[in-house]
Amino acid sequence: MMQRVGSAGNTSNSLRPRKEKKLTYVLNGADDTKHCAGINCLSLLNSLRQDECDYLFTGSRDGTLKRWALAEDAAAWSATFESHVDWVNDAVLAGGNTLVSCSSDTTVKAWNFLSDGTCTRTFRQHSDYVTCLAAAEKNSNIVASGGLGGEVFIWDLEAALAPLSKSNDAAEDECSNSVNSLESSLPCNGLQPIKLSINSSQNATQSQGYVPIAAKGHKESVYALAANDQGTLLVSGGTEKVVRVWDPRTGCKTMKLKGHTDNIRALLLDSTGRFCLSGSSDSMIRLWDLGQQRCVHSYAVHTDSIWALASNPTFSHVYSGGRDLSVSEFNNSTNMKINIPHIITTLSIFLKLCVWTQLYLTDLSTRESVLLCTEEHPILQLGLHDDGVWVATSDSSVHRWPAEPHNPLKVFQKGGSFLAGNLSFSRARVSLEGSTPVPVYREPSLSIPGIPGIVQHEILNNKRHVLTKDTTGSVKLWEITRGVVIENYGEVSFEQKKEDLFEMVSIPSWYSVDSRLGSLSVHLETPQCFSAEMYSADLNIAGKPEEDKVNLAHETLKGLLACWLTKRKQRFGSQASPNGGILSGKDMSTRTISLSRVDVDGNAENDSTVHPPFEFSAASPPPVITEGSHGGPWRKKITELYGTEDEKDFPWWVLDCVLYNRLPPRENTKCSFYLHPCEGSTLQIIKQGKLSAPRILRIHKVVNYVIEKMVLDKPADSMNVDETFAPGMSGDQIPPLDGDTSLLPGLKPRQNLKPSIEILCNNQVLPPDMSLATVRAYVWKKPEDLVLNYRMLQGW
Repeated sequence: MMQRVGSAGNTSNSLRPRKEKKLTYVLNGADDTKHCAGINCLSLLNSLRQDECDYLFTGSRDGTLKRWALAEDAAAWSATFESHVDWVNDAVLAGGNTLVSCSSDTTVKAWNFLSDGTCTRTFRQHSDYVTCLAAAEKNSNIVASGGLGGEVFIWDLEAALAPLSKSNDAAEDECSNSVNSLESSLPCNGLQPIKLSINSSQNATQSQGYVPIAAKGHKESVYALAANDQGTLLVSGGTEKVVRVWDPRTGCKTMKLKGHTDNIRALLLDSTGRFCLSGSSDSMIRLWDLGQQRCVHSYAVHTDSIWALASNPTFSHVYSGGRDLSVSEFNNSTNMKINIPHIITTLSIFLKLCVWTQLYLTDLSTRESVLLCTEEHPILQLGLHDDGVWVATSDSSVHRWPAEPHNPLKVFQKGGSFLAGNLSFSRARVSLEGSTPVPVYREPSLSIPGIPGIVQHEILNNKRHVLTKDTTGSVKLWEITRGVVIENYGEVSFEQKKEDLFEMVSIPSWYSVDSRLGSLSVHLETPQCFSAEMYSADLNIAGKPEEDKVNLAHETLKGLLACWLTKRKQRFGSQASPNGGILSGKDMSTRTISLSRVDVDGNAENDSTVHPPFEFSAASPPPVITEGSHGGPWRKKITELYGTEDEKDFPWWVLDCVLYNRLPPRENTKCSFYLHPCEGSTLQIIKQGKLSAPRILRIHKVVNYVIEKMVLDKPADSMNVDETFAPGMSGDQIPPLDGDTSLLPGLKPRQNLKPSIEILCNNQVLPPDMSLATVRAYVWKKPEDLVLNYRMLQGW
């Protein structure tokens, strides 16, 4: 069952302060032409001419759709459709070269499937994950969508995709996402889709003038839809365990069919709309006669949830797959009689063996079934094509198996068939007793390989590297600020490698990551992302003063948007915008930027130079996922941005950072501490009060400070309490990194000989290159202000 991870928008009336929008970038693998997460859906386009190839469209949990050109024994990547910001859950082909997809980002999108990936319209009508679609084969204008919000919409694509009238241009400009000039947001146009809602609650589109038509029906999530060829009948199913039948022309429910005992996950209608097939998590397939409004047959073929159904053209046979398992190496040599109390124990044994999910072919009239093939992962969707069936699973690869949909009897002639029962337990018992049928086919006739998805990750202490493990067990080390793999360790212990890479260093957490899309998604949120700084010397940035502080998020954003900024300057000149600024007069009136609100990064170059530790690959550019003040979330590769995007598309803080070098105020960038001589030391007390310094300040700078005070012989009572380590302050100039006190102003020749000092904390001598933040985290380990001690090295 689909898991709800987070809402794409906030439709509540919460009085809490609105959270600023974030920016996410997704780190791609080396081969962007392949999926890197499970394939949730597929759709097939048969060419009308012999000189044209057929196409397969796949939608993945990596958030993209891909088009594949099919040959007899090969499939070649043809295009990637990238705009969804979460899992793609379903896709159907409609008229006018239109591909329609739905996603967990709560949107339905229309694409020109003959293009290189052009999204032509985005529909934001749903209030939750959109899980399923249905299209009428002979009425290409009709597409239905359903989701976890209990909503079902029927769309007239001819009206939905019609050019907007002049009267709607202004409204469209306000609500469309201008990232793609061909993409717009539906709720602002004149389309009035029929809504078969289950909930009469208001949704976000009402504020833009759209009031959906509500009808009593589903009160819970919708997981399956199907339409007849003419588009005159629609069926839906979900967690309420009933099949509902609708007239899509009026939005009225015509009947409700009961019989399943669990979630309905798959539905099929024959071309006439007379018969309906349903597959459920109760492991049963049911055949319904809609004319008689009853179930006429039930088929106990599977032992677990059924998630996918496909029928041959005459609706005489059904292909079915799901989550049920077969164990190829189980041998019940003891002839143990397995009963219900033993099932859980037996299944635990199965999981340790070779586990496969099963694809069955069943004759609906004779009830004869045969195990067509087995897959290593749960089967999510099926698509019949020529003499085979394409199988989408939770793996990133997709396979085509022999199926003979035009002559299913050929499959049964190969033997191995059994008679499907009508009780789910009868089939489960047969499986548990070790008599699982042998599959007819052992190998697929064609495979489209994917990339192993990331299943485990760990942010390392240096906050620049992330360790990952993929589905094959391969462990890799990523550099987040460049978006590349810097080390591939192969199949090693993830935990052991994490221990090997441990560094005793404390840097604030300035980003978060997840692997929901099968890749690393790196999330930046203000102001937290601007909390981490490093010295340029630690980043090995050539030509930059060693003592310059580098804000990691600032430089990363400059690297990500370097191509965008170049295009922007080419369009608008050195000012980077037509009016010399990002914001329009209207926007400036609602949000005035002042220096009291932001900090200016004085170390940032005005020419937006991108340093090597922050250069992203142009060969494999990561997509960014974000949203501005209008249009909702969007996704696009950094090299495909136009340069015209503004505050409608990007969060304001991103533009402030990249265009103006302005960062929001940051907290906890300083570390307070006391500096005293070690107990029993004869050294003078150089400071009575509290000191304050940047968290990244190294201990050798503290050594230099002590040396300076001792050599210059400054009386303690001449210093201010809460003295700050900061260049330019009287009596507090930080010595050079090498600690050469001969370069300090005011030193006399006799003072060139410096004493040798070491710094301690909790009686532990501190390494010179350790930062104050690291000392506090790993040595001091107390909430109180840090206490450092100094003493003369022995023998000096």
